[in-house]
Amino acid sequence: MAFNIWLAGGKAIRFGTGYGNPVSEVDGIVIGGGDDISPDLYAGEIIASARLDPNRDALEKGLVLEALDREMPVLGVCRGSQMINVALGGTLDQDAYGTYATSQHVRTILPRKAVCPVAGSRLEEIAGAGEMVVNALHSQAVARLAADLRVCARDPGGMIQAIERTRDPFALGVQWHPEHLFYAHRQRALFRAIVTAARAYRSRRAQIAAVDAEHSA
Repeated sequence: MAFNIWLAGGKAIRFGTGYGNPVSEVDGIVIGGGDDISPDLYAGEIIASARLDPNRDALEKGLVLEALDREMPVLGVCRGSQMINVALGGTLDQDAYGTYATSQHVRTILPRKAVCPVAGSRLEEIAGAGEMVVNALHSQAVARLAADLRVCARDPGGMIQAIERTRDPFALGVQWHPEHLFYAHRQRALFRAIVTAARAYRSRRAQIAAVDAEHSA
């Protein structure tokens, strides 16, 4: 993550349980991948295969809510995308590939899975139109969307693969791991977008407008 943020012109500071996590000292938040989010956060039922980390759940939900309360941009990656949705009141499908039986089920950091940005979405504006081939390490996916979020990518089986906020502050969540695909310009564009939004936040400018301006130039 730090390398990708550096490539985009930013500097990363590591947050985590046991760290000070000074949100007031940063201009944007990136929530990365990891264990499943506890269904306790969205009134779901725990399934036997779930790997849970309640301390991390509490930390990251708090970070998302504090960031958005401060009007600070957020990028979510895999679990991080799911956490944006859960923190804002949405739910998850704990057995996503059981629900979407025709979705390609791969588990690899290599690009093996097709996803399709929604036409007219901000993701399409940032990363370009047309199918992308990405990696996949998840077993869960976004189910019911939270307020102010919209779907901006699905896979050919219909599973939600990316979400975005419809108004400032900027927030984007992708189900795959673009940090492992730093050699692909469409994936580096996601990190450029969060860095652009963070700069806009620092200078008290509209974030989505700044991202739009960069990618329409």
